[in-house]
Amino acid sequence: MKRTSHIPTRTGHSPGNAGATIRVLLVDDHVVMRQALRMLIESQPDLDVVAEVENGREAVLAADRHHPDVVLMDVVMPGLNGLEATRQVRRTSPASRVVMLSGFVDEQQLLESIRAGASGYLVKQSDVSELVLAIHTVYRGNSYFSSALSEGFDLAEVLYQARQPEQRMGADALTPREREVLQLIAEGYTNQGIANELIISVKTVEAHKSHIMTKLHARTRTDLIRYALRTGIVHLESTNDAIHAVAS
Repeated sequence: MKRTSHIPTRTGHSPGNAGATIRVLLVDDHVVMRQALRMLIESQPDLDVVAEVENGREAVLAADRHHPDVVLMDVVMPGLNGLEATRQVRRTSPASRVVMLSGFVDEQQLLESIRAGASGYLVKQSDVSELVLAIHTVYRGNSYFSSALSEGFDLAEVLYQARQPEQRMGADALTPREREVLQLIAEGYTNQGIANELIISVKTVEAHKSHIMTKLHARTRTDLIRYALRTGIVHLESTNDAIHAVAS
């Protein structure tokens, strides 16, 4: 893989203990990627994988159970994406540091990752040495962004925007549960399917859907799908069933 230089940034967090074993949680919906990450991480004498999970919802539970030092979080996952999972992990395990893993560079995705509480953002094309450096950097209390993120946009400006008070608009106005429901709607789940997935009643799902449509000024299910695609909550390959269902 291509070697990329890093851009570490100081934050106000306390550094980790020097010489301690760093406990890592792996979150990715691709088995091969998780296995590769585990092999790479466990080849390092001071890194240890405490758990690996395949989606955001499992990540929240695993973080609450293991309280890892560092979470390597895939951004795009079905059911509960990495951004929302990061928000929840930071609430249930505030000492855990999150590094987002993305297959591509996207300015808005980076901005939302930082606002969600991530301490770093790494493209999956990075090499082993950068992965290890990112883990150590965030563990010590700093932020880490690979240099690929500065190609095409001003990283300093993104960091500045992330520090500004957020206006609660669009998805920011939704509750964590409403964001989960929105993602599942966009992925083609029926009301009953959402109820089964989240272990809530269909009536509750319908109430959440009504609140979402009001807050997003949406009139139809198609409007919700389009919004989820536009804002990166889901990606096109995740919405095929929903698009077909609406079309029919």
